[in-house]
Amino acid sequence: MIELLTANTPNGKKISIMLEEINYDYKVTKININKDEQFKPEFIKLSPFRKIPVIIDYDNKQSLFESGAILIYLGEKSGKFYDKDNRTIINQWLMGQMAYVGPMLGQHHQFHHYNPGKSKFGEERYFKISEKIYKELDERLSSFPYLAGNDYTIADIATFPWIARHEWHDIGLKRFINLSRWYNQISLRPAVKRGYDLLKKGESIPNI
Repeated sequence: MIELLTANTPNGKKISIMLEEINYDYKVTKININKDEQFKPEFIKLSPFRKIPVIIDYDNKQSLFESGAILIYLGEKSGKFYDKDNRTIINQWLMGQMAYVGPMLGQHHQFHHYNPGKSKFGEERYFKISEKIYKELDERLSSFPYLAGNDYTIADIATFPWIARHEWHDIGLKRFINLSRWYNQISLRPAVKRGYDLLKKGESIPNI
């Protein structure tokens, strides 16, 4: 049994999607980040940076924080979506999501979606960076069906929930043919649909 302590965010959805893909038994414990539950002492013991998600693997009596580390752990544990012969490439695209795609799109969310009108500089800066990310992902996907090559991996699982907020970005996902093809293909996976509905409230993956 794995317990997933999380909120309904792209980083949280990465792990629920992965758990559905590998068909592991898990339960979700919601951490209400709007009520600062991530700052409670019992959560800080599990996540020193006060961030979701966290998993507790009761079989191994182990807890993990940081979504990328969790995906690697689950990939190694299950033997799925983290092929031993392709890990160098998978790790690069996974780290790119962790260090670049997620943080920059997250800033775009803050200035463009949550706080429009407060900083013209911030809005313009992160819109341009987000559009650049779309272009770069589209370019990569013009050569390969998935980010790490020919196979669907944890790099795709990590990136997908961020692109699934494309309606917030107002960049126009449909303009990017290869990224749209990748997005639509992953959207059709039953496990992705189940994992995206993290809180089991009937949340659907946004269409393009």
